[in-house]
Amino acid sequence: MRDSENIISLVENYTECWKQFHHYLQLVRGKKFEREDESQFLELKSVLAQQFELVLAAIECKYPTREEVHKLLTESPSLKYLTEMDTDSVRMAEARWHKIYIGLQSILGQLKVEQQSKPVKDAAGGSAPGWSLFRRAST
Repeated sequence: MRDSENIISLVENYTECWKQFHHYLQLVRGKKFEREDESQFLELKSVLAQQFELVLAAIECKYPTREEVHKLLTESPSLKYLTEMDTDSVRMAEARWHKIYIGLQSILGQLKVEQQSKPVKDAAGGSAPGWSLFRRAST
């Protein structure tokens, strides 16, 4: 697997974990969660914090910032805590989550554009003919 594919895979996996955080925000809104959800939420936050460091080490990332991610994670210590917050505070947490999610999607798009713009190498090290959605394959 090429380096750019590894980085794209890393960011895609991180984004999937980030989507799980939103699932827990939805549980908070419905106030329907179990004790096991609390421990899984804590584990998810640990994974999100650690994996974001891998993302930052792999790519130059202007947004989301480490501070923005850490702020949301630290301001969400537990599901119980979040359910005790007023509705506007929960909405703000959801808005911050969404802003970070869109930032991650933007990074993924940029990485994929960069990957597509690089010529594909064949086994001998030369440029291999490729295909494009918008033009005929070069021959």
